[in-house]
Amino acid sequence: MTTPVKGPASYFPSIEAKYGRPVQDWIDLIDASPLTKHMELVAWLKSEHGLGHGHANALVAHTLAGRK
Repeated sequence: MTTPVKGPASYFPSIEAKYGRPVQDWIDLIDASPLTKHMELVAWLKSEHGLGHGHANALVAHTLAGRK
């Protein structure tokens, strides 16, 4: 039995299906951004790239957690 994915990564399959790009593309985009604050990055993904709030939030949370 496989363990279900929890947290921000649980959104990844629907993000890839809805926006047609691999999650790594979004992570790379976030990493390349000069913005550093969570909500600034979420707002940027929403306004500049058309992501919904939940999807943008999940990508940013996952990416920033990986920077620690």
